[in-house]
Amino acid sequence: MIDIKRLLDITDDVLFDEEMSRHTTFRIGGKVDAFVNAKSKDEIINVVKFCNDNNIPYMIMGNGSNMLVSDKGIRGVVISIGKGMSECRIDGELVYADAGIMMSVLAKKILEANLSGFEFASGIPGTLGGGIYMNAGAYGGEMKDIVKDVTFITPDGEIKTENGENLDFGYRHSMFEEGGYIILSCTLKLKKGNHDEIKALMADYNKRRSDKQPLTQPSAGSTFKRPEGYFAGKLIQDAGLMGYSIGGAMVSDKHAGFVVNKGTATAEDVLNLIEYIQKTVYEKFGVKLEPEVRLIGDR
Repeated sequence: MIDIKRLLDITDDVLFDEEMSRHTTFRIGGKVDAFVNAKSKDEIINVVKFCNDNNIPYMIMGNGSNMLVSDKGIRGVVISIGKGMSECRIDGELVYADAGIMMSVLAKKILEANLSGFEFASGIPGTLGGGIYMNAGAYGGEMKDIVKDVTFITPDGEIKTENGENLDFGYRHSMFEEGGYIILSCTLKLKKGNHDEIKALMADYNKRRSDKQPLTQPSAGSTFKRPEGYFAGKLIQDAGLMGYSIGGAMVSDKHAGFVVNKGTATAEDVLNLIEYIQKTVYEKFGVKLEPEVRLIGDR
């Protein structure tokens, strides 16, 4: 068995037996064998090669804002694309940005450049790469509307740039979800706008978000995808589940579409609550709710 601490030959920014609860917005998750804070595409390629050559499983993550990590943790290596890869350059109406930049940080830079089109994403609590991965959206906008192209590592280790229309964007979906792809950076195509109007729209969206969503409690954002013809939060509320708890996990009493961590929740609590919500909503309304949050690790 290869000594995973040989990762230190590749990168000096690696944590061993690291608690994943420190790296997810849910504040839940057991230990991962090794947690790498990636600083460059070459470092990612070398870490992935090390893992592949030694049959060590690995996964990619951004801000950890849309994932629930098992209490048993993750075997292998987690490669975090975050602060170490967060550069941004704006040229006219084109925005060139690394995958690790936070959407909120990017929104401020885009506002400074008086560019419109990114307002919907200004309050999304994740990285740009994570937003592309799941085609994040809000208030009528989606990443697919503004992504000109994406540069990524293919499952074969090749670095490739592909136009946005070829990335199989759909509702909370992109081709990157099929596995093996690692998003490095992208180009966004925006439009010149009025600074004050852009700022006001961002402020309006962020106020609506803070007024309606439980932003002060740990969660992974919207727990369920929107079922066709319905709203998950309203179905859950109409099923009488607002405020319902299992262990330390609770259906938010502010917005029923969110499962929150009251402070002591385990991943098992959250999973049991998700299953209870799905069962109850299906029994009452005949609608199947599909989780939007990614479930990571072994149960």
